[in-house]
Amino acid sequence: MHPNPVFRQTPNDRNLAFARARGFGTLMVNGADGPMAAHIPFVMAANDGHADLHLVRSNPIARALTGPVPAVLAISGADGYISPDWYGIDDQVPTWNYVAVHLRGVLTARPTDDLLGHLDDLSAEFEGRLLPKPPWLTGKLPADVLTRFMRMIVPCRLTISDVQGTWKLGQNKPDAARLAAAQGLLASGIGQEATTLAGLMREVAD
Repeated sequence: MHPNPVFRQTPNDRNLAFARARGFGTLMVNGADGPMAAHIPFVMAANDGHADLHLVRSNPIARALTGPVPAVLAISGADGYISPDWYGIDDQVPTWNYVAVHLRGVLTARPTDDLLGHLDDLSAEFEGRLLPKPPWLTGKLPADVLTRFMRMIVPCRLTISDVQGTWKLGQNKPDAARLAAAQGLLASGIGQEATTLAGLMREVAD
């Protein structure tokens, strides 16, 4: 995470709400030969105390999960390149603005009996965002297909002990410079979700 404290003032409830809304991140643990990473969907507990996820059984993290292990779940948001020319002030350098939240904690394998409930919770979370479309349910799969699919994956839980968020939105710049950079970002579109990021940069000045 960026060390500048001006970018790390966002309250944890907003960081957790951001993680919940994204529902997709990069899970990282230390392995015998170096760091291991997996890109996974997840669902947050109602009290934000843990995130539930699953891994393909052949995933190196799943194979290494013989007991509880420290882990980080990194969730990325909008990001974009910022040209120093957009600020309208001298002595600036290029940078990249972005939003990211890291959830740190302990990763454990869950009992196999928890897998079906987890899959139902996960599909309910995202299918619920597609209303009025009727939600997809695991019950729509033939029993043998569902059983075969479930043999391929492992349910896991990240118990969260620390939440860190970086919202790098140009808070260290004068309001006029930040707003000008937001306009430049909108015009360039370099990055992911540039419109969302520009809106967040504008909110800082409100």
